[in-house]
Amino acid sequence: MQVLESFSLKGKVAVVTGGAGLYGRQIVAALAEAGARTFIAARDVSKLEAVAAEERARGFDMTALSLDLSSDESIEALHREVIARAGRCDVLVNNAVTRSALDGWAHDLDAFDKSLRVNASALFKITELFGRNMRAQKSGSIINIGSMMGMVGVEMANYEGTDMTPNPSPIYHYEKGGMLNFTRWAASILGADNVRVNCLSPGGFFNNQPAPFVKAYSARTQLGRMANDTDLKGVIVFLASDASAYVTGTNIPIDGGYTAK
Repeated sequence: MQVLESFSLKGKVAVVTGGAGLYGRQIVAALAEAGARTFIAARDVSKLEAVAAEERARGFDMTALSLDLSSDESIEALHREVIARAGRCDVLVNNAVTRSALDGWAHDLDAFDKSLRVNASALFKITELFGRNMRAQKSGSIINIGSMMGMVGVEMANYEGTDMTPNPSPIYHYEKGGMLNFTRWAASILGADNVRVNCLSPGGFFNNQPAPFVKAYSARTQLGRMANDTDLKGVIVFLASDASAYVTGTNIPIDGGYTAK
């Protein structure tokens, strides 16, 4: 196999949780463009179906399915549906995230538990289910979508001079930081069966934030800008494909050098 061929996902089946968001959209596009038969799953199937329709119009094989990550039954149903339709799963991208209990940390236990159920407990379950198939296949790649916020604290100075009123919560940082070590743990458990588990930690995505924020944030990076709508595509294909056959248990920051500065 020549090196460029090792990046191909032709004949592979990929499952992505989420897929219609800022980073999810480029993740599913990258997998489709590399040749994967791709299933995208989330609660809002109508929004996902619009994404799938766009990709099918480009000639790619993409299917939108329902998934409620707070429900054992829904996770199990998604797993059964994918295996029934495709017979296998070669790539799992844990991308979906719920955003709750984010306004500070003065919350009751139920508010934090609601977030942890989706962003932590469901992560364990869906990884185990599809990981079981990958172990039987003796191959597979699991990609966890973390965040640079799982690697650093909050830079409050980024918000100076804006009307943004940050009231940071520990939950997102806690969950994304925990995802890093879960990645290492799962890589240790699944590696004997040639199943790789890695994490990506994206930085801030430019979404028309106030100019002072964009300027301050960009200055904090080494490349002098925020992330755009293609920055994740290459590394997704790398980790999903045989090009990264000897890469597991690692975290790759996609942050323009924010966490290296």
